[in-house]
Amino acid sequence: MRPLSLPPVNSWNEWDPLREVVVGSAENSCFEPTEPGNKPTIRNSPGTPFPTGRKSKEAIDLANEELAGLVAVLESQGVTVRRPEPRNYASPIRTPDFEVKNQYCAVCPRDVLITIGNEILEATMSRRARYFEYQAYRSLVYQYWNADTRVAWTTAPKPSMADEMYREDFWAWPLEKRHAMMHSFEFCIHQNEVIFDAADISRFGTDILVQESMTTNRAGVRWLKRHLEPRGLRVHPVHFPLDLYPSHIDCTFVPLRPGLILTNPDRPLRDGEEKMFLANEWEFVEAPQPVLGNDEMPPYCQSSRWLSMNILSISPTKVICEEQETPLQRLLEKHGFEVLPIPFRNVFEYGGSLHCATWDVRREGNREDYFPHVAYQPLT
Repeated sequence: MRPLSLPPVNSWNEWDPLREVVVGSAENSCFEPTEPGNKPTIRNSPGTPFPTGRKSKEAIDLANEELAGLVAVLESQGVTVRRPEPRNYASPIRTPDFEVKNQYCAVCPRDVLITIGNEILEATMSRRARYFEYQAYRSLVYQYWNADTRVAWTTAPKPSMADEMYREDFWAWPLEKRHAMMHSFEFCIHQNEVIFDAADISRFGTDILVQESMTTNRAGVRWLKRHLEPRGLRVHPVHFPLDLYPSHIDCTFVPLRPGLILTNPDRPLRDGEEKMFLANEWEFVEAPQPVLGNDEMPPYCQSSRWLSMNILSISPTKVICEEQETPLQRLLEKHGFEVLPIPFRNVFEYGGSLHCATWDVRREGNREDYFPHVAYQPLT
């Protein structure tokens, strides 16, 4: 890896031309265990215990086949693709504060790592089974960091993930309490430790959106503001109050290119948070209803049907989309995009789709201000 005109790590937004990316792997994946931050259930089978331990070879092979298909499409577009190291996710985790019987997988690097400019930022993570998930990418991170002195690397403070970090009764809240609490944006994690998943972050050049969710709390947002504001970046917390189980912004609010955002009709922004976009002439376009209903999603998938929105931008005019989501493909084509459809349904079981399964390490372009008319109050 040689120094380039741009550093080998360079990505300021979600849409500039993609040059290098890490694509996840389903190798050695396990079912995510039940723990205070996650209570997985089987769709359409209430009361049936969720499986534990390793996933079947068939399920892993099907997911890996589709991930390999994504690699092939990216390479055909001139994108360099890297992969995580295989690891044994069946091994337990034991720390002074918690233990869990097995780990999860390395299908979704987007949850763990994010490139902000020339910096690699490792998220804290919010679930015990994913505490050490960064290890699958650590050798790659060292390669990028060693390749060029302009590359920065920050690991956010690791949380305790002790019992007191979570609201264990969250999963049993009745609907009335859930509606009341969601407007206070209180979910399964407390506010006393810094918690965030990288997939709750969306990059717009100088401006960074961070969703407050089940996987990112206000302390996590505050840490990101303190970390990024001294570099001249503006961090904006965003909220989607009709989402009862918010987790990761990339199935809810997806920037496609400067001035255009794909929005989720079931999850509007909190009143007032749209003003920064409207004041800067950004257009919101609603995603069509997904092809699959929630009951038709893979039985072990814990994500919503809005994985349909989880597309990957190769450039401001070209995107990769799940092949069965034809209504979304037509909408994107109507807005001037070339759409590359590929099968990806078998990856859904692993908690994500095309955007989740990638970490964009290098895109062309530099930091731009896409919100010149914005009132911003930094932390003091």
